[in-house]
Amino acid sequence: MIDRIDGILLSSKNSKKLSDFYKNVVGLRVEDEFEMEDGTRAYSMNLPDGPNLFISSHSDIKGNNNEPARFIINFEVGDIEKEVERIGSEAKKIKDTYHVEGYGFIVTFEDPDGNYFQLVQVRPTN
Repeated sequence: MIDRIDGILLSSKNSKKLSDFYKNVVGLRVEDEFEMEDGTRAYSMNLPDGPNLFISSHSDIKGNNNEPARFIINFEVGDIEKEVERIGSEAKKIKDTYHVEGYGFIVTFEDPDGNYFQLVQVRPTN
C-alpha cells in the first residue's frame, strides 16, 4: 500500500541553476544539497505540508522541456495577486490568473528549463 508521495523529482541539465530559480524566484527553501552517485548535485526544496521537490541533474536531459504541459507542479499560495506581483518578470507567465469554479484561482509560469508550474489559491484571502 502506498502511504503518500515522498517527493517530486525534477531533473535538469543544470540542477544548480534550476534550484536557484525555485529558491530565489518562486521562494522555496533549500533544505539539503547532496552529491549523487554519478557526482552531480541534487537539491531538496522544502514544501510545507507536502512532499519535497528534489532537483537534480540527469545525463538523459538535453535542452528544455518540449512538452511542458504534460506535468505541472501546483504551489498553493495564500494571496495569488501578491505572489504574481512578487514573481513579476522573473518568470515567464504562460497564462494569466483565471478562476476554476469549485477549486480556486490559478496562474501558470515557466521555469528556466521550460517546465510549467502554477500558483494556486484555493482558499479566500484573509
